[in-house]
Amino acid sequence: MKGILGLFKPRVRHGDAGAASQQQPAAGEHAPSTLFATAFAGQGVDATLLVPWEARAVEIGARRLPARQGGRTLQSLWAQDRYMALLGPEAVGRMERFFDFATLPASRDLIRQDEYGNFMVVLLAGSVAVDRVQPWGEQLRLAEARPGDILGEMSLLDGGSRFSACSTLTDCQVAVLGAEALDAMMAEDPQLAAGLVALLARKLSLRLRLVSGRLSEGPQ
Repeated sequence: MKGILGLFKPRVRHGDAGAASQQQPAAGEHAPSTLFATAFAGQGVDATLLVPWEARAVEIGARRLPARQGGRTLQSLWAQDRYMALLGPEAVGRMERFFDFATLPASRDLIRQDEYGNFMVVLLAGSVAVDRVQPWGEQLRLAEARPGDILGEMSLLDGGSRFSACSTLTDCQVAVLGAEALDAMMAEDPQLAAGLVALLARKLSLRLRLVSGRLSEGPQ
């Protein structure tokens, strides 16, 4: 199957080449992007309520994982994923510099329900519980994430509050992509960023359909 990045090649209509060239940044420069970093402000969220990865990492005792090691694991896991494999190993390699890689101890709150966080997490090793407290008070275990799973991407993409809580069940290794890093990717490698966002949206839509089915059952 053709890689997804091939679907995002820019097209210039006949006669527009001059105009297109005038709109391009100068060599070595990139058009700025603040689309994801400002998403929460667009929702009217007080900046003091935002929980960035840097703050959460300190709170839960995260330790830096060598980027080369984390990047190799990310490539291996996404190569086995039916959707993320469409990026291809070369694209995932280019993406590595935009991620932070870390190790986490067990029994830590990686993501808390209803908070505002501007990062997503790819689980590289270990196990993470995904739970949601229902309006009637029941705590529902939605899933136990396994290596390769993506957590928190919905808030990163739409600037909304966290839908569920994610807690480490074991020692874990993670790759973290924050809003500012995604904006940097949009500016410096827009084709790569577009491919990533498209695949995240597709995976998220499929997962939400499954979760909605479970939540619609109501209390047992």
